[in-house]
Amino acid sequence: MKARLMQLTIAVAIAMAVSVPGAHALSDDTTRDLDAIGSPIRPAQADPAIAHALQQISTQQIQHTIETLVSFHTRNTLSSMTKDLPPGQGVTAAADWIESEFKRYSDACGGCLEVRRDTFTESPQSRIPQPTTITNVYAILRGSDPAQAKRMYLVTGHYDSRNTDVLDTHGAAPGANDDASGVAVSLECARVLSKLKFPATLVFVAVAGEEQGLNGSRHLAKLAKSEGWDLEGVLNNDIVGGNTTPGDTLQNKSLVRVFSEGIPASATPDQARLIQVLGYESDSPSRELARMILSVSETYHGAGGARKSSSAYFQPVLEFRRDRFLRGGDHTSFNQEGFAAVRFTEWREDFNHQHQNVRTENGVEYGDLLKFVDFRYVARVAALNAATLATLAYAPPAPENVRVVTKDLDNNTTLQWSGANAPANEKYEVVWRELTAPDWQFFIAADKVSSFSVNNGAYRITLPISKDNVIFGVRAVDAGGHRSPAVAPLPER
Repeated sequence: MKARLMQLTIAVAIAMAVSVPGAHALSDDTTRDLDAIGSPIRPAQADPAIAHALQQISTQQIQHTIETLVSFHTRNTLSSMTKDLPPGQGVTAAADWIESEFKRYSDACGGCLEVRRDTFTESPQSRIPQPTTITNVYAILRGSDPAQAKRMYLVTGHYDSRNTDVLDTHGAAPGANDDASGVAVSLECARVLSKLKFPATLVFVAVAGEEQGLNGSRHLAKLAKSEGWDLEGVLNNDIVGGNTTPGDTLQNKSLVRVFSEGIPASATPDQARLIQVLGYESDSPSRELARMILSVSETYHGAGGARKSSSAYFQPVLEFRRDRFLRGGDHTSFNQEGFAAVRFTEWREDFNHQHQNVRTENGVEYGDLLKFVDFRYVARVAALNAATLATLAYAPPAPENVRVVTKDLDNNTTLQWSGANAPANEKYEVVWRELTAPDWQFFIAADKVSSFSVNNGAYRITLPISKDNVIFGVRAVDAGGHRSPAVAPLPER
């Protein structure tokens, strides 16, 4: 019904734009071109290379990764400074193993991964009683297109763990779900995607220090900012194990939550005010990244294209807040440095299996144990991450300097943007949605409209749709149907 109402509104707008004095003149050709306006957004066709990569995601490999991380007994960040742990225990041993896995994947692809350690000393603070060595481990898959390789997308999970006492460096802290599951997603994405070549660059990460206060991700985000990484999106996976507590009937294994900030954490007061004036509280780069994840899921469903009625169906739920209520995660570190970043988390957490000493009391089992992780669920999350990363790395760069022209007070909307560095096969689509809609509803190929023009890398289009009633976006698309995230236009007179 909403779609039909929108199409009727647009039809009336077209008639007014053609006949009302003072409106932008639209030719008969334009009217015919605009017959397609209001076409509902539809899923992109699956890319065979991406679909094949998703088929390589292994539940058994994910289980092996999580079991190995749990075997280190504790991965408490502070254990890097503990001298009396038995060999093979502690956070440093875990870091060494993660590095060896990245190197193993790199050997399998002929050295395609640059494996690095970001090691630093964190000064004392509330959860760090003494100067402490923290190590992030990551692997870079450089883009194959020199013009696009500077564009980067990153996936991460935190490999440190804790029990009830965040300062306990000796007690068991298996951290199977929180967050060996997220590290398994990052490693599995590296394993399967390193077999492909993408125009843009992918970075696969395992950070430490999350439980002490996001220390590892904060350091890496600042490093990315200081080194000028063109980091266009960060996928943080934290608690994605699909908790399987016996008797929990409210868990939903077909859903994963995706949290994203509205007003960017890095926005200045003036920028925040402009966002509110424009009604763009839900159009931050992080929110558009979340919408991309939903779009990708509609193509691949995280598991190769299952129908909703199928047991293999898997869908992200867009949660329009930065993180869970009064809580935070490593994506926030990247948000604070101005990067688009989102968090994946299972549908329903069980707090008896987070930040708890391993024990049984009054018949209730506590502790973040392997037995409560659904490895098949983690594989689905990994597939959704991999499909999103691959789609973004294949896609052309998003349009730049997207603007809506406001010098004329009328019911048409003129959009303009630039694409001076765009690949030769890049085209553009205009998307829009009603003000109450959470996701894009309609689209049109820009080059199908007669008002569309290109002049030295500057693009311009006029549509007979009132900017008062919808939110617009512009996105890039290549010949293979890979689309960039949409960019909402800022006003320009």
